[in-house]
Amino acid sequence: MEHPINRAAALWIAVLHVGALAALFFISWSHIILAVAVYTVAGSLGIGVGYHRLLTHRGFKTYPWVEYTLTVCASLALQGAALSWVAAHRIHHRYSDEPKLDPHTPKDGRWWSHMDWILHPDPETFDKAYREKWVRDLLRRAFFRYQNRFWWLPMVTLGIICLFVGGIPTVLWGVAVPVVATWHSTWLVNSATHMWGSRRFETKDESRNNWWVALLTFGEGWHNNHHWSPTRARHGFKWYEIDVNWYVIKFLQSVGLAWEVKS
Repeated sequence: MEHPINRAAALWIAVLHVGALAALFFISWSHIILAVAVYTVAGSLGIGVGYHRLLTHRGFKTYPWVEYTLTVCASLALQGAALSWVAAHRIHHRYSDEPKLDPHTPKDGRWWSHMDWILHPDPETFDKAYREKWVRDLLRRAFFRYQNRFWWLPMVTLGIICLFVGGIPTVLWGVAVPVVATWHSTWLVNSATHMWGSRRFETKDESRNNWWVALLTFGEGWHNNHHWSPTRARHGFKWYEIDVNWYVIKFLQSVGLAWEVKS
């Protein structure tokens, strides 16, 4: 039986998609540069490096202020607080592609794995107590408890700045376009990389290496590599497997801002 729709999530998803389409009426090079910049900061530094490779899998260590900065960058993607994002992803790895247990496996439906799991959330998966047991390490830290309440604040701040700088068109290009793009690129990791692509390793799930998802997500599309060795900070194992998020981590290591990097 289909779960009830999350009206708040559906409304925001619809509004931002309409905003992204409306942005096409105000296209300019400055707007495109703004959107690409926010998309890169939110999708690469935030989601890929911060939420995923650092907070979820602890692929490297860094200073708290770097960790917090990456978390703020991730907030710009409007994918929720670190506690909920990390919990969902850790559950995904524990029960990868097990129907009704993995939060977003294509075995429960392709559309479900892409975004319907957010629109019609499973009450058990989204149960607060259930999720919290997967992120006890983060719950012990005041910053993440605070960010869990105010994760939306960085994007609201950016939206206000865009409004004052360039009006509604700049808001559309600085908020709606990069957020929608980041949503779908992240969701493609949940859906496409468990359906289409190559399998270098025989993992227990259906994870795939998908080059075009990797390009869209700064390296997250090398998903079979990742599921074979989840705690590695490096996802692109071959020279031709472009992994921008790995290059970022290596840069942080080269300047002394990352150590104990699992490669």
